[in-house]
Amino acid sequence: MNTVFKGSFTQQEPIPDAGIEAALRVMRGGRLHRYNVVDGEIAETALLEEEFAAYTGAKYALGLASGGYAIGCALRALGVRSGDKVLTNGFTLAPVPGAIAAVGGEPVFVEVTEDLTIDLDHLARLVAETDAKVLLLSHMRGHICDMELLMQICDGAGVKVVEDCAHTMGGAWKGVPSGRHGAMAAYSTQTYKHMNSGEGGFLTSDDPDLMARAIILSGSYMLYARHRAAPPPEAFEQVKWVTPNVSGRMDNLRAAILRPQLADLPRQIERWNSLYRAVEDGLRNTPGLKIIDRPAEESIVGSSIQVLLPDFTPDQIGEVLKACGTRGVELKWFGGAEPVAFTSRYDSWRYANPQSLPNTDRILAGLLDMRLPLTFSVEDARLISEIIREEVSRVALAS
Repeated sequence: MNTVFKGSFTQQEPIPDAGIEAALRVMRGGRLHRYNVVDGEIAETALLEEEFAAYTGAKYALGLASGGYAIGCALRALGVRSGDKVLTNGFTLAPVPGAIAAVGGEPVFVEVTEDLTIDLDHLARLVAETDAKVLLLSHMRGHICDMELLMQICDGAGVKVVEDCAHTMGGAWKGVPSGRHGAMAAYSTQTYKHMNSGEGGFLTSDDPDLMARAIILSGSYMLYARHRAAPPPEAFEQVKWVTPNVSGRMDNLRAAILRPQLADLPRQIERWNSLYRAVEDGLRNTPGLKIIDRPAEESIVGSSIQVLLPDFTPDQIGEVLKACGTRGVELKWFGGAEPVAFTSRYDSWRYANPQSLPNTDRILAGLLDMRLPLTFSVEDARLISEIIREEVSRVALAS
């Protein structure tokens, strides 16, 4: 009889006790709004921003209502206007092009490589062929490209980079933390990311003008002096008159939940990577399945894993998905013609102009994705890889 996995791919660990206790203190005090403090009190959100800036190495950090809001805030701070072209990955999640569209921009999609990173040759061509002055770089599913070469391409053409680090909080390229290469970086604390506040996000930057605009945009009114991981007051003197309030603040309740999680993040990353390596090792040399080898320069956070079935037909992939699902293993496919749950393709986002990405089409046609929640053990990861291996091998050998 075939073994069946009994775990849940959507079950997260509980909020740490220290976070629950901190949240209770905030609720008992009633001052959930980040600017609602008494004399001598420092808001939980302001403290979290300081701690997040220190963790990432950024000069400035801003807590926000979501990662998607953080991306939109960055684009507005950079001056993206209606009709402006913004380069971005052809392989990403819908909130990325959605943020471009929300500010009136026009997404221009860049091909993906078989390593699931942005195609730098295609990027260089598009930089030369378009008048785009911003790249919204999605480190999709935690895969980081050669950041030195990417920045060489963008800096040489005067293209500003916003890094979407929703899947790379805690990751790095050659020891430089994800988010530290571009002009601004956005992070998410939505439940399925590396810290969990239900919804939430951060924006980081070393640029005082950009961060001053972002803080005003986030809804600080004239209370920006209550921020600690922020530029000096003089950075706000001009921008406060011309920057609209597009409220998207983080509140003290979410910040209280997140502060203990941030302190524990290095240990959690080690746990994710143990799960990732167990699944990766279990799937190596599976007939018909291609492992995506990670470069030595990349420090990963293995909260999900992706593999390719490059020679499988849609029907064969459907058979693998169904068979694994029957045995309790939940795989997602990015090659389907119809969006399902969070999986969608660039041609699903019909608010963007139609574009042709043949390499991306080919790669996504065989791309499978799987979450690795920390409620799993290494033994669970080995069982999951055994099930996937058996079902992929069965379908491959039957063809």
